[in-house]
Amino acid sequence: MTEPVAKPVTTQPVITQAMIDAYDEYTHLTLDRRRFMEQLTKLAGSGAAAAAIAPMLAANSAQAAIVAEDDSRVKGEDITYPGSSGEMKAYLVKPADQQGKLGTVIVIHENRGLNPHIRDVTRRVALEGFVALAPDFLSPLGGTPSDEDKARDMFAKLDAAQVAADGVATVVYLKSLKDGNGKVGAVGFCWGGGAVNQLAVHAPDLSAGVAYYGMQPRAEDAAKIKAPLLLHYAGLDTRTNAGIDAYKKALDAAHVEYKVYVYEGANHAFNNDTSAARYDKKAADLAWGRTVAFLKEKLA
Repeated sequence: MTEPVAKPVTTQPVITQAMIDAYDEYTHLTLDRRRFMEQLTKLAGSGAAAAAIAPMLAANSAQAAIVAEDDSRVKGEDITYPGSSGEMKAYLVKPADQQGKLGTVIVIHENRGLNPHIRDVTRRVALEGFVALAPDFLSPLGGTPSDEDKARDMFAKLDAAQVAADGVATVVYLKSLKDGNGKVGAVGFCWGGGAVNQLAVHAPDLSAGVAYYGMQPRAEDAAKIKAPLLLHYAGLDTRTNAGIDAYKKALDAAHVEYKVYVYEGANHAFNNDTSAARYDKKAADLAWGRTVAFLKEKLA
């Protein structure tokens, strides 16, 4: 009688909040990759465990898109348009069955640049009935490279004033787009969330802004904001959340229309479905529903 062959047992690595916090520090603050891996090895207990966990913390560019690039419901193309001081590269997507003029939405990437995930998000926005444009804010430095660590390093070289000016130039471009209705909104994630807040400061004709876990502008700058805002924050994102109360106070003082939602138990980057460790489907779906409803209301 043949004995049954035992199947190997595979176990999923345990990812702790300390590991997620270390990755957040590496991504946004001071750690270089070598120091991050050293710290992760200590937390994981071995180099092998750290090597298995690191890709789960990072975004996976090979993750399948929610809306495929060749989805027949949308039409996407890579374009260029005038930035503040040079040509901006971008990904423009429209509904394939567009009837009449539509509200336009700027989709602003994280600190990894215009990557496949953000292009996917841009197609999702178009499917909701908007003309969606994802600018590459690394255009002044040659554009987003395929190596995401190189892209991250490039963000430190960006000039904040030029980023703001390129955002304003993007609003100007979309306001004149023949397929658009003249109303421009913006949605951004992580670095892009902070860029949306700054765009609201510098573009008084912005019609709506949605910032996902974005850094807040200075209180004196918040007083310049005219656009209604929808602000999503992750409950476990203590670094970004430290500025919420001061931002709310400044917006109240300036009589700005805004809504703040904090998603308890969610981590920074909870909307990024290519990051296995940080993606929170429940929070992402709830925030996305609120985002779409807000943009449809403000850009109609």
